[in-house]
Amino acid sequence: MTTDDDLSDERPDHDDEEVAAEVAAEVADDTDALLQLVSDYYRGAVNQANNSQNRIDQTTNWAITLIAALLSVVLSSPDVPAYLLLVGVVVLCVFLTFEVRRYRFFDLYRSRVRFVEENVYANALDPSGVEHARWREDLGSDLRNPTFKVTTREAFTRRVRRIYGLLFAVVGVAWVAKATLFTPETEWVESIGVPGVSGVVVAAVFAAFYVAVAAVALWPSEREAKGEIHESEPGKWKSE
Repeated sequence: MTTDDDLSDERPDHDDEEVAAEVAAEVADDTDALLQLVSDYYRGAVNQANNSQNRIDQTTNWAITLIAALLSVVLSSPDVPAYLLLVGVVVLCVFLTFEVRRYRFFDLYRSRVRFVEENVYANALDPSGVEHARWREDLGSDLRNPTFKVTTREAFTRRVRRIYGLLFAVVGVAWVAKATLFTPETEWVESIGVPGVSGVVVAAVFAAFYVAVAAVALWPSEREAKGEIHESEPGKWKSE
C-alpha cells in the first residue's frame, strides 16, 4: 500500500532550484565571489579554446600527411595513373568539411574568451573603455543558449584561404605535371582520363571545381568571426 510519504518522494522537488537561484544571486551580488567565478570560468574557456585549436591542427596535419603520401606514390612512377590525384582532392574536401565545423566551435569558445577579456580584464586595467554595458547578461544568455558566432561560409572561406587553398593548389600542380612532364610519351588527354570518362570531361570538371572553390573563398563578405588579429574589422558579439 502506497503511503503519503511515498507519494511525496515521487513529486518533483523545487527546493533545489530555489536554493541554486539563491546561491547564484548571492554570487552575483558579491563582487569578490563573482570575480573569482569569472576567473575560474575564464581558465576553463581558454582550455576549451586550446582543445578546439588542437583538434583543428590534428585534422590539418592528417590532411597534409595523406596528400604528401599520395603525391609520393603518384609521382614515383610513370605507370601510376594521374587520376589517383583526384582521390587527393576528395580527401581534402572531406577534411575541409571536418575543419569547417571544428573551426565554428573553436570560434565559439574563442569569442567567449575575448568577451571576458574585453569586459573584465580590459576594464579592470582601463575602466574608461567599456565595451558592453550588459556583458554579464549577454554572456549568461550565450551560456544558456550557445550559438555559433561565425557562419559555415565564413569558416569555409577562412580555412581555404589559410590552409586548404595551398593544398588544393599543390594537388592541382601535381596533376598537371603528372599529365605533361611525367608522361611525355602519352597525350595529356589520355593520361588524365578516368576509366569510362574521357580526359576532356575530367579536365573540365577539375577546372570547374577549382574555380568554384576560388570563387567562394575570395568572394567579398562582411566578417562575422570574433577576433582582431586578422587585418580586418572584427565581428560583433552575437547573443541570438
